[in-house]
Parts: sequence; C-alpha cells; structure tokens
Amino acid sequence: AVVSTQSTGYRAPLDALEAWTTACADKVFVNSAFTESVVRKTFPGVGKCEILYPSLNTRKFSEKIEDVQPELEQLLSENKYVFFSLNRYERKKNISLALESFSILCKQYPSCHLVIAGGYDPRVSENVQYHLELEKLAGDLHITDHVTFLRSVDSATKLCLLKRSTALIYTPSNEHFGIVPVESMYCGTPVVAVNSGGPLETVQDGCTGFLREPVNSQFAEAMRRFVEDEGLTQRLGNNGRRRVEECFSFQAFSDSLNSAVLELCLIG
Repeated sequence: AVVSTQSTGYRAPLDALEAWTTACADKVFVNSAFTESVVRKTFPGVGKCEILYPSLNTRKFSEKIEDVQPELEQLLSENKYVFFSLNRYERKKNISLALESFSILCKQYPSCHLVIAGGYDPRVSENVQYHLELEKLAGDLHITDHVTFLRSVDSATKLCLLKRSTALIYTPSNEHFGIVPVESMYCGTPVVAVNSGGPLETVQDGCTGFLREPVNSQFAEAMRRFVEDEGLTQRLGNNGRRRVEECFSFQAFSDSLNSAVLELCLIG
C-alpha cells in the first residue's frame, strides 16, 4: 500500500503537467477515433482531436515474394484453406480465440490449416509461457496436426502468408489502430477481426472482411464463409486493396496532414 501511494503521488504532478501541455497544443493528432475517445477521457481539457490514420509502406508490400522456405511452400500447396494469425505472443492479443474458432471449423472442414505467427523473444517470460500455453491448447482441442506455430518470422515469410492465406484472423480487442489488418487488406487478403478499436475504422464488415464479437462461434462462422464460397477471398480481397489505397496509403496520409497544417496556418 505504501509503494502504491508513493507511486500515485509521484505520478500525479507529471500527469497534471502532461494534461496541461497537451491541452496547450494547437492541434492534437490521434491515429483513430478510438484513440481519440481514450485521449479525451484521459485529458478532459483537450479539445477536438484530428484523426490522422497511419500510412502503409505499400512499396514494401508490393515486392515480389522471393526465397520462400520449402516447408512453407509445401504447407501452402497442400492445404486448400490457410488461415493466418499474426500477433506478438502476448495474452492480451487473445490468440486462443483463433485456435478455439479454428477447432470448430476444422471439425467440419479438415482440409483447413491455421498458421499462428508472431513476435517472440525468449528473454520475455510471457512470450515463452504463452507460446507453450497455445501449443497445449491446440493439443487439447485435437488440432495439432492442423496448426503451425511460427516465431519471429522474417519479412519474406510474413509477406508470403499475407498474400497467400485465405483470410487473416485478427483477435485483439480495443487496439488503438492495428496495422496488421491494413497490411493484410493491401495484400488482397480479407480480415476477420474483433468489432472494437481500430478495426472498426479499417475493416468494412461484409466488404473487406468480417467484424465479430470475440466469441469463437462467431469467428468460426465468419471463417466458414470463405470455405463455402470459393470466390469470397478474392472479392473481399480486391475491395480491401482498394480501401487501403484510398484511405491508408502514404498519399492519403500526406493529403490529410497537409490539409491540417494549412488549416492551422490560415487560423494563425
């Protein structure tokens, strides 16, 4: 209790200073409407924020896929439907939702495969423990043969999976923005995401993917659509690519920032 009180007392003047200096800014930029709601709750004195969506380095994701590992090529060739989860190995990312949802789908369609990849540092205990927990969960769900775990994948592997998967399964809740769904859409791969936070602004439900409650049955239902409708991945993938080019490209970012700066100059 003493430590907690001291910590609170130490932070109080710094928090007050941060709130005051933030409110003094002529314009406060945030990366999503969700982040704006958090800022306004944290700093009530801050006026209206300007939403400036992060841009994507589209050149990087337009590169030709090279040096694909033979094991990955075999996995993609042997499985007709490959679902991809890309997150750091942290519990808040709720990767277990992807496994539980996939297990429901796999009972009906055993030709499916799930690839779980993400940042992994052996020095971080949570990364190590959560990875082991997820492997055990896959075993408990009897889907070990249908799941591949990858740790700290290189750029070529990530790009290959983003471009050739059936859909991206994005399970975190209340992400302030979440760049992975944008990367996936630009690569032409639809997204199944939790209907909260940044994905509410990036993923268009039924158009570039599906937004669902973080419930395994709802995610499984969305995943099933891609299996039962052969052309759905391509249709939603094409829509996603156009959406990123229109709303999240570097050009879109530059135009938004330029307009905001010009507005400030005119006011000044």
